[in-house]
Amino acid sequence: MPGLPPWADEDTPVFVISIAAEFSGMHAQTLRSYDRIGLVSPGRASGGGRRYSVRDIALLREVQRLSQEEGVNLAGIKRIIELEREVDQLTDRLAEVTDELARSQTRLQALAEQAGRSGDLLPVRRTQSVVVWQRRRPAPDDPGQE
Repeated sequence: MPGLPPWADEDTPVFVISIAAEFSGMHAQTLRSYDRIGLVSPGRASGGGRRYSVRDIALLREVQRLSQEEGVNLAGIKRIIELEREVDQLTDRLAEVTDELARSQTRLQALAEQAGRSGDLLPVRRTQSVVVWQRRRPAPDDPGQE
């Protein structure tokens, strides 16, 4: 594949359908069909023409491989693609949560160290006991309690 323009990355839709078909080893009509059924959804130019990214072309190649080498039907391929996207999203989210947890632990440790130096931290014994407190009411004949 030729190089991308300097302003483009692998997700930038830059290739017209004829070039994408050539790079993926498929017929342009096959690409149109895959777009209709939602296997590969290329970007659109202002005039409505399809524009494929490097990632789209890699996906087209994978569709072809799964179909020809593995014998997977198009419905199966679509499901595989959906599941791979879901795994990617979950992996990204896990990384975000892991980073957030690490930042929180660092902040908590810094606060604990700061509080320890200033003497603000008090040890607390954790129990599962429940204490119910009720205010003691003075007896009517008790003169010392008012």
